Amino acid sequence: MPRTVRLVFVSPSEEPIGALAPFEVAIPWWPEAASVVARARDLHNVEVTMLRLIDAQGDPTNPFGMGGSVTYAVEAAVPPPDLLPWSGSITEDPRRAAWARPGGPASDLVWADGVLHSLGRRRSGPGEQIKTWNLSSVWRLPTREGDTWLKAVPTFFAHEGAVIGAIGPQFVPVLLGTAPGRALLGDVPGDDCFDASLDLMVEMVRFLVDLQTKWMDRLPELVSLGLPDWRPDRLGPALADLVTRCGGEIGPEQRRTLDDLISGLPDRWAEIDACGLPPTLVHGDFHPGNFRGQAGSLVLMDWGDSFIGHPLLDMIAMLDRAGDGKHRVRDEWMRAWAKAVPGSNPARAADLLAPVAALRNALVYRTFLDAIEASEYPYHAADVPKWLAAACREPSKPFEKRPVP
Repeated sequence: MPRTVRLVFVSPSEEPIGALAPFEVAIPWWPEAASVVARARDLHNVEVTMLRLIDAQGDPTNPFGMGGSVTYAVEAAVPPPDLLPWSGSITEDPRRAAWARPGGPASDLVWADGVLHSLGRRRSGPGEQIKTWNLSSVWRLPTREGDTWLKAVPTFFAHEGAVIGAIGPQFVPVLLGTAPGRALLGDVPGDDCFDASLDLMVEMVRFLVDLQTKWMDRLPELVSLGLPDWRPDRLGPALADLVTRCGGEIGPEQRRTLDDLISGLPDRWAEIDACGLPPTLVHGDFHPGNFRGQAGSLVLMDWGDSFIGHPLLDMIAMLDRAGDGKHRVRDEWMRAWAKAVPGSNPARAADLLAPVAALRNALVYRTFLDAIEASEYPYHAADVPKWLAAACREPSKPFEKRPVP
């Protein structure tokens, strides 16, 4: 389902100037910018920079097939002469990201050019805007030495650059420079792995467990990098607050299930701890699409969601995309952790964590909604009740305590 796009041009003070006639782009994903920019150039001979979503009428429950009718705010050095009147309004929002305001993307590019200059490099062509939304702004910057990637993120992802730098190459992209909320990254050869085979997913699991075992004894360093700390003493109260605040978004029977889950968390945490897997670095959005490369040379991208917590909290996103192969992927996870931590019981821990992981996803999306401007709520609003309901479908009823073998 393609997007039907309307571009509303705004002045430096964010006043609407006018709009182009709607046009279609084939890529349905709302944050994607490159095809929109190219289509505006082809149709109207204008170079635009997309700023943010103004309005969308589509299906946000499918993040890879949103489509529908989408209106964006854009800026241009010289707006085209064929603008049409636009009767809408743009409301100021203090939560608006810096890159979503006129001049914001240009400021990010100036910073990136400064980093390149300090490395003895410079751009060999104009930057290409790849995507923009409330969670990131991404640009491809060509240089003679190869492409570089500029990424700007909101304050709640501000630790991403520092985390990538601490992990280092082999596992993650090369970090060329970082500042709060900004990172300049080296190119990663190969393709995005959204359509990864089952064999490649199994390799991704081994990749993650290998990385996480290297950080089990380095938690103070993770704290110093500014990662959120979602170990039980902090995650438990946050989940309880979430259910109190958002429980009305699901049915009364489901709400009772969540209340039972919250009241049983102290015992559940104790059982999870007895399974023997220590807290470590958690990617937070671990699925095939966040990998780039191929078998034997994988690189894991997008560390903004990373936190300190139980390593098996990374299972939920991958298993959600493994389809009929989820049992094989899960079994490999269990084997890898049983080998990494002899005497542990990862299978028991995974069962106990299942409803917690789903509820934590609801917390993540509620956190996004609390921090982003209202016009971009359509990206995430459906996700909170979705994951609250998912937590109810997991084995969250009182469980039999069992000794660790």
